[in-house]
Amino acid sequence: MSLEVAVRFAERGLALDLVVPDGEVLAVLGPNGAGKSTLLSLLAGLLRPSAGRIVLDGRVLAGDGADGRATFVPAHRRGVGLLAQQALLFPHLTVEANVAFGPRSSGLSKARARARAERLLAEVGMTQFARRRPHELSGGQAQRVAIARALAAEPRLLLLDEPMAALDVTAAPEVRQVLRRVLRGRSAVLVTHDPLDALALADEVVVLESGRIAERGPVRQVLSAPRSAFGAQLAGLVLLPGQITADGLRTADGTTVAGVVDGAPGERGVALFSPSAVAVHARDPGGSPRNRWAATVVDVTPHGDVLRVRARPDALPATDVLADITVGAAAELDLTPGATVHLAVKATAVRVHPTSSTFG
Repeated sequence: MSLEVAVRFAERGLALDLVVPDGEVLAVLGPNGAGKSTLLSLLAGLLRPSAGRIVLDGRVLAGDGADGRATFVPAHRRGVGLLAQQALLFPHLTVEANVAFGPRSSGLSKARARARAERLLAEVGMTQFARRRPHELSGGQAQRVAIARALAAEPRLLLLDEPMAALDVTAAPEVRQVLRRVLRGRSAVLVTHDPLDALALADEVVVLESGRIAERGPVRQVLSAPRSAFGAQLAGLVLLPGQITADGLRTADGTTVAGVVDGAPGERGVALFSPSAVAVHARDPGGSPRNRWAATVVDVTPHGDVLRVRARPDALPATDVLADITVGAAAELDLTPGATVHLAVKATAVRVHPTSSTFG
């Protein structure tokens, strides 16, 4: 089974081309309004694309069919399952009956539907709760049942819409572990804001920005060397777009950023560095750092056991640079919004990567 998507949805400015190979999980990341929910709605059959095609396992779900006619398969006939943020279990049915509901609705006998439900409840570790009602379950337990229910219909493709978003910090890891087990060998599209979900569950990731794919690739590659602003935000890195030079990158403002280059001069690219690599000084430190900028402090906020300084360099007026410093260092510098500081980043701490011509 493979999923091939080449769709346009003009009303929301969406234009995507992507493929999910057989048995793989694709994570879709992006800021609010990027088009993640629209993509899921198109795949589920809740929206009809304005152009393009969606093909699942060689079957056209939307778009021009083999006979040239416009095709649109309704949601209930697609063989696509959906797992939402909320479990949405039927409150009047037992756990077992909730899971058996889909198979029974598709014509399976009561005995076979029950056997399938028992097998799937065992797979998600909920056998002992089979006779309970949804109101007797915790949030994590209910979501496990929802996973079993989604799988009971034997979908050819599973859609997961922020499946851990409504869970507390203790339930989320348990459900993530269950999903990691049950998704093995199954094709799925996972929409999430959490990079941990992508790392734990997905094979590939695409990052959406303004209805377009800003970058795609293996999860660890995207999160360790992001080419998009949102990818960098997820990875906790500072990202500066521009044009690659022989020894770094030149931004649109004309500022040269020295770094370790992976790409050819003249290509569009991004310079990336960690906030922990940024030193903050009251005066220009001079010396060896080749990247030194006077900047204005925007804000200072707690970030774990350090303080995160957000500052806007005079040479990069459209970009905020993040720096992680100790509380003691912040007190010594007397950092307040509006204060002038000097930032320094060693060239060896900056990575420069090529990116698509559509980025930036």
